[in-house]
Amino acid sequence: MDRELALLSEAMQQAGREALRLSAAGFDTYTKADHSPVTSADLAVNRILHDRLSAAFPDDGWLSEETTDNDERLSRTRVWIVDPIDGTRAFVRGLPEYCLSVALVEQGSPVVAVIFNPSTGEFFSAIRGGGFRMERVFVPALPPFASDERPLVLVNPWELRVGRFEGLEPHVRCRPIGSIAYALALVAAGQADAAITLNGGNEWDIAAGVLLIEESGGQATTPTGQPFAFNRSDPRLSGTLAIGSSLSAPVRAQVIRHSVVQAGTRSSTP
Repeated sequence: MDRELALLSEAMQQAGREALRLSAAGFDTYTKADHSPVTSADLAVNRILHDRLSAAFPDDGWLSEETTDNDERLSRTRVWIVDPIDGTRAFVRGLPEYCLSVALVEQGSPVVAVIFNPSTGEFFSAIRGGGFRMERVFVPALPPFASDERPLVLVNPWELRVGRFEGLEPHVRCRPIGSIAYALALVAAGQADAAITLNGGNEWDIAAGVLLIEESGGQATTPTGQPFAFNRSDPRLSGTLAIGSSLSAPVRAQVIRHSVVQAGTRSSTP
C-alpha cells in the first residue's frame, strides 16, 4: 500500500493548498437539503481528490460526502471514502478545526488513511499493519491543547450543550470540536484521550480516523462497542467512541459505561 499512500498524500497536500487559498481569497457557501453548509472549497477539494485518485486507481470505487452516491461502489473490492472538508462550519468561521479525511477501504476495512488539517499543518497517516505517523507540513508547529490533570475527551458541540456528557464531566475534561475526523486524529496522536459522538455521522466522517486510532494502539467502535464495517449500502452511523491507548483503565471503563448507557437511553426513546 505504499504507492496508494504516496499518491494519496500528494493529492491531499494539493487539495489542502487549494482549501487554504480559498479560505484567504473567498468562497461561496450553500445550504444542502439536510440544512448543513457546503462551500465552493468543499467542492474544489472533492474535485481534486477525485481526479487524482480516480486517474491513478480507475478500478476502485468512490464514496464522498460531496459526490452523488450510487450502488456501483458496492461491487468494488476497494473503495475510497472521502470527506473533502470535515468541519465545514469551522472552515466557514475561520477556525483551525477542520480537516480533509480520506481512507482506502478494502473488503469493508480501512487499509490506508490520511487526515490533513491544512490550517495547522498536521498530517496524520497510516497503513494497516504499518503503524501511525504524524508530521507537520506548510506551517510551524502550534501549541497543543491546554491541559489539566483530567483526561481530555473531544465531543460533539451540540451534544455537550444539551448535557449528554454531564455524567462524565466530573472525571474528564470535555472539549467541543466540530470535526469528528480531526478529533480521531488528535486521539491517535496522543493530544486527546478519547473522542465521542453519541449519535449520527456517516462513514466518510470516520473511516480514515478509525484506522489512525487502531494503528496507534487505541480502539474505535460504535457507542455500544460494535466494530465498524465500511462501504455499506447505507453509510449513516449511530455514533462513534474512540479511546486512545494511554487512557487509564478506570477512566476507560467510565467512558465506555457512559456511552453505552446514553446510547441505550436514546434507542429506547419513542
